[in-house]
Amino acid sequence: MTRRFGLIGKNIDYSFSRNYFDKKFEREKLKNNTYENFDIDTIDLFSTAVKTQKDICGYNVTIPYKQDIISHLDSLSKTAKKIGAVNTIRVTKKGNLKGYNTDWYGFYHSLKPLLKFHHKRALILGTGGASKAVKYALKKLNIKYLQVSRTKTDKTITYSEITAELMQKYTIVINTTPLGTSPDIQNKPALDYSLFSPRHIAYDLIYNPEQTSFMHHAKQHGAIVKNGYEMLVLQAEKAWKIWNR
Repeated sequence: MTRRFGLIGKNIDYSFSRNYFDKKFEREKLKNNTYENFDIDTIDLFSTAVKTQKDICGYNVTIPYKQDIISHLDSLSKTAKKIGAVNTIRVTKKGNLKGYNTDWYGFYHSLKPLLKFHHKRALILGTGGASKAVKYALKKLNIKYLQVSRTKTDKTITYSEITAELMQKYTIVINTTPLGTSPDIQNKPALDYSLFSPRHIAYDLIYNPEQTSFMHHAKQHGAIVKNGYEMLVLQAEKAWKIWNR
């Protein structure tokens, strides 16, 4: 019997997931497994065009639907409920859809080996679904954080408020925005990159290009840099375990 899996998102031809699982299925000789992209313009199309598909065992979810997908699911794991975002869906034996979040797991385990005693605070650039998983992981690591957005709210600061004094305290900077994703590789968050130092970690959730403009400019001032590739591998393998329960 064919086992189908897929990715739900918008403009996702570039996506990591299909290529990763195609290679995994080939490497592990899982000939009856397939993986495809469900590229939809609105989340409402999930219920009408995607949910009705046959033989689907599980989905991944990416930008911009990690939060919007929740209202279309039957249940959530405890962790996904706490985070408020879903990137993995398991189709149960009864045909119900249960949402999980494996992004936090991937981020947690890819960041942890880089941490030193002075990495106590983090700046999270962006407020989308991916940032929610990052916040959850940072809490698990006992790292305090501030969220940065272009618009000031009671829960965020703006880029213009990132001072030299602030950067001395916040020695982890995480880009959760899509700025710098291929093909727009010259784009980057509006920071003063001269404020980075060898005490900083500059972590970009983007994996394509391998070194983003954000990473490049932070590295020029001595920061340790990391892209999102390992995070994606770890979250994908965690999703695979969930689908095969």
